Amino acid sequence: MRIFVTGGSRGIGAAVVRQLCGEGHEVYFGYGASEGAAKVLAEQTGATALACDVTIEAQVQAALAAAGSIDGLVLCAGVAHYGLLQTMSDEQWSRVFDVNVTGMFRVLRAAIPTMVRQQRGSIVALSSMWGQVGASCEAAYSASKGAVIALSKALAQELAPSGIRVNCVAPGVIDTDMIANLSPSDRLELAVQTPLGRIGTPDEIAQAVSFLLGDQARFITGQVLGVNGGFVI
Repeated sequence: MRIFVTGGSRGIGAAVVRQLCGEGHEVYFGYGASEGAAKVLAEQTGATALACDVTIEAQVQAALAAAGSIDGLVLCAGVAHYGLLQTMSDEQWSRVFDVNVTGMFRVLRAAIPTMVRQQRGSIVALSSMWGQVGASCEAAYSASKGAVIALSKALAQELAPSGIRVNCVAPGVIDTDMIANLSPSDRLELAVQTPLGRIGTPDEIAQAVSFLLGDQARFITGQVLGVNGGFVI
């Protein structure tokens, strides 16, 4: 498969790139500010790194054009915000939605026409368990990831007649930069709250993404696969 991954330079996105390259796919991935990390990952994996800040329409269009006729799309680009809703600024709220939701929209709008012409394709969007149940002090992030789920479910119905599947992966607490600022005691508490007793890894999310992209999931669309160690059931 020829696959494009947004937010592919770090964290879960980078794990997805490594997983898919290891399986022999032709992988293109977008990056925003992390150009150095993107170049290193491209050298390590053989994937092609493309500048693709999902908040910039011109970069999205150029990156998808460079990737060409893709069969798979993985939407990993995302940002978080932690704090009370009443202390959030308009700019902070808009930033979360511009990356997590509108950025997803921009990429989909650029990618879907090719898939429709081909009458095939598989799309996997990264949501979050907080998009399913919400989280205190993460209202904007939860709302944006809930929107990712709703958009994916709507598109699953819209695109199914064209042979295109759309699914979500909803990670739990994963060891990425998004939790890097947590204290050891906070990390331990999150691990204890997870029924399987630990924090997840980016590789575990990447493996779920690979499953949903591939032929083993050819009769699965419009679904949300929770990879959260039992934190949300």
